[in-house]
Amino acid sequence: MKSLNLEVDKGEVLGVIGPNGAGKTVMLNILTGILPPAKGAVIFNGEDITDLSITKRCRKGIGRTFQVPRPFENMTVLENMMVGKAFGDNTSQNEAIDKATELAEQIGLYDKLLRFAGELGLLDRKRLEIGRSLASNPELLLFDEVAGGLTEAEADTIIDLVNMVKGQGIGVIWIEHVLKTMHEGTDRVLLMAEGRDVICGHPNEVIRSQECRDVYLGTCLI
Repeated sequence: MKSLNLEVDKGEVLGVIGPNGAGKTVMLNILTGILPPAKGAVIFNGEDITDLSITKRCRKGIGRTFQVPRPFENMTVLENMMVGKAFGDNTSQNEAIDKATELAEQIGLYDKLLRFAGELGLLDRKRLEIGRSLASNPELLLFDEVAGGLTEAEADTIIDLVNMVKGQGIGVIWIEHVLKTMHEGTDRVLLMAEGRDVICGHPNEVIRSQECRDVYLGTCLI
């Protein structure tokens, strides 16, 4: 990461685009504490959390999904989300069950609560990733290509889920290559290249900008 500055407010969705190797996932790993920054600081709710562990950051309110869904395949949907709840705020089993059941209904997995995660199709795995991240009661969610590999109709489902998250006052940083989601599901878009922020602003302005053409889209603009 060379030089990156960004901020996101509660209830705001910040989309992040850029070519492969731009540093997008590295950025998420720094924000969650998997990687340390070479310089600079990570500030969350006015507090410097640069030296905090992954667990402490999660319990302060930072959750994430992964580009390739990582459920516990031999556990049910309910159990997967209970893990997220228990890990995120050290709650009781009954509270974890109640929260997981409530979230399953919100994300469209209520009818599959007792299905093993390994039996789910890709869209439902993506739903489960979002649900499990929500189970920890986050204030900020980091989404890593949650629409990747989905059909256009399925991507619309993800946009609806992100809007639901936004409606709960949760901030979202959303990395995505599916530009439809960036057009329709974000408040601002940040363009990254070579480990730095290039331009940030209204989705249409950024995606149609000369900077985006030069470093990301070439001549194929939407």
